[in-house]
Formats: sequence, structure tokens, C-alpha cells
Amino acid sequence: KNKDITLSEFKFIWHMEYGHRQWGRAIGAVFLIPAAYFWAKGRFTPGMKKRVLAFGTLIGAQGLMGWYMVKSGLEDRFHGESDVPRVSQYRLAAHLSLAFVLYTLFLWSSLDHLIPAETVSIAGREAIKASRRFRWLAHTSKGLIFFTAVSGAFVAGLDAGLVYNSFPKMADKWVPDDILAFKPKLTNFTENPTTVQFDHRILGTTTLGVITYLWYLSRKRILPPRAYKAAAAVGILTYLQVTLGIATLLTYVPTSLAASHQTGSLALLSAAVWLTHE
Repeated sequence: KNKDITLSEFKFIWHMEYGHRQWGRAIGAVFLIPAAYFWAKGRFTPGMKKRVLAFGTLIGAQGLMGWYMVKSGLEDRFHGESDVPRVSQYRLAAHLSLAFVLYTLFLWSSLDHLIPAETVSIAGREAIKASRRFRWLAHTSKGLIFFTAVSGAFVAGLDAGLVYNSFPKMADKWVPDDILAFKPKLTNFTENPTTVQFDHRILGTTTLGVITYLWYLSRKRILPPRAYKAAAAVGILTYLQVTLGIATLLTYVPTSLAASHQTGSLALLSAAVWLTHE
């Protein structure tokens, strides 16, 4: 299927894959060795022991999911002339989702210990209700960021970034004709590149709208001092991430921009976790 690949192109792919595996193993070692030492020294509280066990289990599960994902790319199921050997988009999305969950848990735990959340006094029933609504909106924004990133894994897994390289319309239409071309229709949402790209656009646009409103509200609510900075960071990173996404689409998904877009999703999720922690 890749008979025209050059040696330098193969070396690039090989080194990227090898580096990713070694990095994953290093993460496991960096976690396991200090965790075992501090556990043996009795430095962990009962609550922290539960976290360490949960984190270790998730790291192991992530390694297994990575192996399971790679295995899907070696299966003998690419028989059509236009088929390109690739890993399953389902397993790729699961691998990314687990990585983001693991990262989020580590970040939240770190914030708990290094910079505990500040408190502010809020008086009045309406002010308290407004504060609760803002907290709900912040958590909703975090969820939207996560699900938009996961939908991006389906885009990457299906090369869906290459099917319609125009914005805001897809070619000359808001809704393309082949959006429900697959049967059964539900498979379009995870297997049809057109639908997958359309979904990613809708999720991204929705996330942009919700976070714009969140940023606006943050300037009118009584929040802990650091929360104002966190809300601003979420707002700025959201607009940067949308810009990167559009640029990646319009330039036919160059590796540098695609990697920057993926990195931007992690930075944005980090800011959202920081905001909800505050």
C-alpha cells in the first residue's frame, strides 16, 4: 500500500513511533519508582494511596490501550485499492481519551497540593445562585473541550481533515450531501469522514460560543482572584485553538499545524481544569 514511500519518510515514521513508545515507558518509570519509594517510607495518607493506585492502574491501562490500538493497524483488512493501512479510529479515540483523563487527574491532584483553591465570601441568595450557575457553566465548558478533542481523534483516524478544506462552508454548502451516505445511518458519526469533520466543526463552534459567554460572565461575577486569570486563559486559548483548527483545515493538514492544534487542545483543557479547580 505504501510502495512509493522513501527511506527517509519511513525513518521519520519509525522514529516518531519509537519515540512515542519510549516516552510512554519513561512516564511509567517516573511514576512507579518514586511512588514505590514513598509508599515504602509511609509518606502517603490513606487518601493519597487510593489516588496512587488509581493513577498506576490507569497508566497500565493506557499502555495496554496503546498496544491494542497499534495492533488494529496490523490486521489483514485493507484489501481495496484505495484502502490505506491505519489504526482503528475507535481505538485511537479511546487511547486519546484515556490520556486526557489521566492527565486531568494528575493536574487536578497537583493543583490540590501545590496551589489549593482560594475562597471568597458571597452574600445573598441571588449571588449564590449566580455563582453556582457559573460553576456549572465552567464544568460544562470543560466537558465540551474534552468531547471536541475526542472528536478530533476520529478526524485524525479517518483523515477527515482532507475531505472538505474550506471554511465556514463545506465546499459550497453548510450541510454536505454525503453527510448520511453510510448505512446504517448511525455509522456515519464515527466512520463517514464527512460527518466526522462536520461534527468536529459543530462541537468546536459550540464550545467557542459557550466559552465566550463564560468569559463574559466571569467579568461580572464575584470569583476568587486566580479564577479571573483562569477564565481569561480559557477564553484566549479557545480563540487560539479555533484559529489553529481553521488554519490546519485550509492548508490541508500539515503535520506542524496538526500537532499544534492537538497541543492546543491539551493547553485549553488544562486551563479549563484550572478554572474549575478554582
